[in-house]
Amino acid sequence: MDENDPAFNSPSKPIGHFMTAEEAKLAEEKYGYITKEDAGRGYRRVVASPNPAEIIEIGAIRSLVEAGQLVIACGGGGIPVTRQGNHLKGASAVIDKDFASELLAEELDADFLIILTAVEKVAINFGKPEEKWLDDITTDDARKYIGEGHFAPGSMLPKVQAAVKFADSKEGRNALITLLERAKEGILGKTGTHIHK
Repeated sequence: MDENDPAFNSPSKPIGHFMTAEEAKLAEEKYGYITKEDAGRGYRRVVASPNPAEIIEIGAIRSLVEAGQLVIACGGGGIPVTRQGNHLKGASAVIDKDFASELLAEELDADFLIILTAVEKVAINFGKPEEKWLDDITTDDARKYIGEGHFAPGSMLPKVQAAVKFADSKEGRNALITLLERAKEGILGKTGTHIHK
């Protein structure tokens, strides 16, 4: 990731255990942590969530894919590092798994990105009487819905943003957001939300 990513100026991703207000104050003083109250459950350390800029091991991943191997990569978004000359330095950050997967798909020149989640389809007006499940949308539609605030940050928003970025990255690319249990049907076009140019 880029050490100058603006996300480092506003840490927002909670990590680690819950603390009391007193423990949080001590952690801030002793370790320089930034803490925030988390939904009435206590305080947690928060770190930056910058966009991934590069996948360091892409050459090895590409070689394994080309050799027909099943590759598991970028788990949980990957290990956050920045380049310091010819060295890598760990960073207090969390890389969003959806953006890491999108970058990996682009780097491997994939045609199709599948983002698996806890719902079968993406919805607008989620949880409201006018809720509408989306089957097939363009990247322009998705950007409009993003602008209208239909997707929760840290939940569906990064999934839709990653799908849009991938579909826009090259002609003919498509993305699917669906449940793991319905992935095969989604690939066949029978369910899920399909996002394309």
